Amino acid sequence: MLQHYPISLLSAARILARNGGLVWELTKRDFVGRYKGSFLGLAWSLFNPLLMLSIYTFVFGVAFKARWGTAGDGSRANFSIVLFSGLIVHSLFAECLMRSPTLITSNANYVRKVVFPLEILPLVSLGSALGHFLVSLAVLIVFCVISGTGLHLSGILLPIVLLPMLLIVVGLSWFFASLGVYLRDSAQVIGMISTILLFLAPIFYPIDSLPPVYQKLLVFNPITLPVVQVRGLLLWGEGINWGAWATSMVVGLAIFYLGFAWFQKTRKGFADVI
Repeated sequence: MLQHYPISLLSAARILARNGGLVWELTKRDFVGRYKGSFLGLAWSLFNPLLMLSIYTFVFGVAFKARWGTAGDGSRANFSIVLFSGLIVHSLFAECLMRSPTLITSNANYVRKVVFPLEILPLVSLGSALGHFLVSLAVLIVFCVISGTGLHLSGILLPIVLLPMLLIVVGLSWFFASLGVYLRDSAQVIGMISTILLFLAPIFYPIDSLPPVYQKLLVFNPITLPVVQVRGLLLWGEGINWGAWATSMVVGLAIFYLGFAWFQKTRKGFADVI
């Protein structure tokens, strides 16, 4: 007799709450395991964003003398800092998305354990990505302090503006984790999607520099609003656009639910395929 898997949002919340301790332990193991055996170990998680920020500062600040938007905007924050703040948001989203197609196939031993909650694997991936995001954010803050770029207290609201994006990425991770079991080519498609999301978001350019019709199209990119609002809160002291945030929250919850429902409906065949 096939096992029945609940698909309601309440069921998802219960499963995640009940396995919070397991998610935490697996997340720590995943984060540390990436650097296990390397010479620098966990120092790589700090070295990578530090190196990239240094390169961005030299290329855009020294070589190109780039400025963000108008002259007034350029004086408020160094271009490399503005760029880096957008890239770390994209990296958080892209890291989860890139890993999602192999979440099940790379953990085949868990599939055969009936008692193991496979639903938590996207949460583990997200937790590890959040660890890298926090390290990069710390590097950004330290660099802002050193360079004299002003930071704003409204930055403490970052978890709120990131929440809709996190719901979206978990929902998509459930979908692609399941799809990756049956369609192995999905990993290649995700790579292209990640690149498209990078350039069709206001990371390398301010969204106001685009014609209005393109600005409306960019809103459909799930990282557009988080990128804009993270910069606004942290670098420019702007408030949250609650209307846009509420809309993205509804979309996030919908994708979260649909991804969970898809995962639960399709997981019955995992063991047979793997």
